[in-house]
Amino acid sequence: MIEAIISGIGFGLVLTFITGPVFFALIKTSIEKGFHAGLSLALGVVMSDMVFVGAILFGSQYFDISTKDKTIAGIVGSIILFSIGIYYIFKKADVNYNSSIPKKINHAGYFLKGFVMCIFNPTVLLHWTVVIGVASTQFHEGIHNRLLKIAVMFLTILIIQFGLDAVKAFYANKLREKISPKFVHRLNEVAGIALIIASLVLVDRLVTHFIFSAPAVS
Repeated sequence: MIEAIISGIGFGLVLTFITGPVFFALIKTSIEKGFHAGLSLALGVVMSDMVFVGAILFGSQYFDISTKDKTIAGIVGSIILFSIGIYYIFKKADVNYNSSIPKKINHAGYFLKGFVMCIFNPTVLLHWTVVIGVASTQFHEGIHNRLLKIAVMFLTILIIQFGLDAVKAFYANKLREKISPKFVHRLNEVAGIALIIASLVLVDRLVTHFIFSAPAVS
């Protein structure tokens, strides 16, 4: 169970920085509209993540996917993650610092914005598909309490993501005058590096096994 929590923390830390437009929408919303608007948007993001996780977990029960297919999907996913990481490293950020923070916040509107941005973002679905692939490899058939461990891993990811999104929204609002486009670009670079590391870890788990041993065959 500890392994599931540790894996969840690791993926939560990575995924909180790799949602692309959602990540910068949270920063922009918190800077331009305030902490509570950013928090509402973060809640919408988490709700859409829960929909994705539920759909993938329950949907996967109706499909028999071979180990070879999982490996191929994992390799393709790692290549895509690596490519997105390179893109993030060179991506520039643009934030409007001149708008004043409104006194009234449309919480439902920002919640819906966060939900819609994720639910119709194929990249987010790809991220969760890669994660469930890794979870299925790490907690393969035959492991004691397999489903419980996978559930704990995903619950940990969601908690870490929302917690870090709340922290980002809080500090983006409090430090709005000090957060320069250059600083946001540095965050972008960190996200890119995290993506590249995640892709390499995934390849090692599935293929090379320099650090992580191959999963036992059930």
